[in-house]
Amino acid sequence: MKRLGFIFTALLLSLAGCKELQEPDTPKEPDMTLSIGNISCDTGSITFTISATGKDVHLFNRWGVTYGETADRDNGKVQNIDGVPSDGSCKVTLDGLTENTTYHIWGWAYSKDGDRIWTADFTKATTARKPDPTPSKLSGTIIGTAYSVDYSSGQKSTTVNTRHNVFDGDFETYFASYERSGTWVGLDLGSKHIITKIGYSPRITQPHRVELALIEGANKPDFSDALPIYMIRQAAPERKMTYSETSCSRGFRYVRYVSPNDVRCNLAELEFYGYEDEGDDSQLYQLTNLPTVIINTENAQEIVSKENEISSNVYIISENGTNLLSTSETGVRGRGNASWDQFPKKPYRLKFKSKQSPLGAPASAKKWTLISNYSDKSLMRNILAFEASRRFGQAYTPYCHPVDVIVNGEYRGCYQLCDQVEAAEGRVPSKDGYLIEIDAYAWKEVSAFWSWKGTPVTIKHPDEDDITDAQRNHIESFFNQMETAALGSDFTDPEKGYRKYLDLESFLRNLLVGDFCGNTDLLWSVYMYKDAADGKLYTGPTWDHDLSFDNDYRSHPINNNNDFIFLTVPSPASDAVREMTRKIVKEDPQAKQMLAELWTEAYENGSLKTLPDYLDQTYLLLQESQELNFKRWKILNQQVHMNFQALGSYEAEVQFVKKCIEERLVKFDQYVKNNQ
Repeated sequence: MKRLGFIFTALLLSLAGCKELQEPDTPKEPDMTLSIGNISCDTGSITFTISATGKDVHLFNRWGVTYGETADRDNGKVQNIDGVPSDGSCKVTLDGLTENTTYHIWGWAYSKDGDRIWTADFTKATTARKPDPTPSKLSGTIIGTAYSVDYSSGQKSTTVNTRHNVFDGDFETYFASYERSGTWVGLDLGSKHIITKIGYSPRITQPHRVELALIEGANKPDFSDALPIYMIRQAAPERKMTYSETSCSRGFRYVRYVSPNDVRCNLAELEFYGYEDEGDDSQLYQLTNLPTVIINTENAQEIVSKENEISSNVYIISENGTNLLSTSETGVRGRGNASWDQFPKKPYRLKFKSKQSPLGAPASAKKWTLISNYSDKSLMRNILAFEASRRFGQAYTPYCHPVDVIVNGEYRGCYQLCDQVEAAEGRVPSKDGYLIEIDAYAWKEVSAFWSWKGTPVTIKHPDEDDITDAQRNHIESFFNQMETAALGSDFTDPEKGYRKYLDLESFLRNLLVGDFCGNTDLLWSVYMYKDAADGKLYTGPTWDHDLSFDNDYRSHPINNNNDFIFLTVPSPASDAVREMTRKIVKEDPQAKQMLAELWTEAYENGSLKTLPDYLDQTYLLLQESQELNFKRWKILNQQVHMNFQALGSYEAEVQFVKKCIEERLVKFDQYVKNNQ
């Protein structure tokens, strides 16, 4: 027995020794770390990213998360993750969760060898509270223009007629701002709310001072991202609340009433109703059937310069409030000549940070214009002229679309969003060449010259900062040669005459558009472009027709003239350009024949005769917007700029233009036939 015990003991020792000799090294932990980030919470769901770092990420092929309402990982729910990407990062959404509840979340992964790695620590996230869609009267911190006016002294005040009065429930008190325009009052609601209804009451004895006031919402305290919620379109009764439903689906933290121009707010009471919700942009507020352009300048600066741009947030709401173009850092400045210098309704130039095609415009570009049409009470003369340009077959007609414009919360009126006339793709086809303008205002421009015959010319392209001396010398010399040839005795000679330099067809098409429309300034401003160094000058596009269709006392009545308007009304940029045009139209047999053919193409064989029908369609399109425009600009009974009459109503203004076109079609046909 002792011997057997010894043998058994020796065997055990031997086996133990063998085991010790054969036991491998302790396996290393895989080199991989899991983490959870980019967490976002919604009602009933949490979304996050689970990521892995380390050299052994490729060894793990099964991932998942464990989650629960307590820190008990062993009893949590499991959600496997399918299709883990090779870079070890993927997005995960947990659905079906309880609202307003905190969840603990762990991430894990299994390797092919069965190793399991957990995230270092659990992540906590709380689902959102389900919005209560039941509207209620809202309260918050009162915000707005700081200074009121003390009417007894006419001085600034912070104690009488203050912004707090509009929320005191007393119709006898009111807020009257010290400044006459650009003032407002509202609430900081503390969180985003969808506004469903607003209530307001004007200051007693001042019922019309709420007309054209705008209700806006924003999520920045400076209202730089403000969008309209509602417009008050008419006077409201005193000593009672007037309520209006609203239909903007975006949630706003800040809401305000923006005073109409020049009325100092003078508001007695203001109420907001709604419910807490982030909202969305599925349905925004559009002032009329026309698109709404909103310009919010930096620090709400007024646009006072044609040279200095103001960085702005610009929004365009269209398609009945279902489409939004949202831009930031858009440069906004004034534009125009007489329209900027003389009119209270200012035109603007927009320069987007990146190229845009607003409202489906053909061109994708940074620069766009807002034409004010202040002196054109039909609000459509430019629209009609551009349509005539298309029907006359001009190579390029600027895009335009009527819009309503808001600047820093104040309604500015009905405008036209138009192309900027520039050499660019989808616009004037001379990107690698030249764009010039025979321009009576050339003396205001930096890049300009006067021809040998005294014609003022502005060089639009290349830009004044880019043009070289060689380019400037070339286009100046070329224009001088063209003008000299046109005014010379051999002007019809194919080798020595003007046709060597000037494309006749585009020149005549542009002339037909301007003269048919009765544009007094037809030769005051003429765009021309040149494709390349060895190309001809082409004429176009048509532009600036607010004086067309008998809207100028200097040429009224245009249909009583016996010849083309450029011959009967002295408004050219120079005598030379008028004489050049007269010689081409009256003395060149080839030009006379081509003019007749182009007119026949548009008039007898084309669609020019239906231009009055197009006017009727445009009248219906503008109907709602024009009502607001002439509440803002009360000029229907006034003669402004070059007007020879004031007809007192929008309908009368439009019918006058229609009659003018109908008569013009007959009269102009006689001009062309007589010219042959």
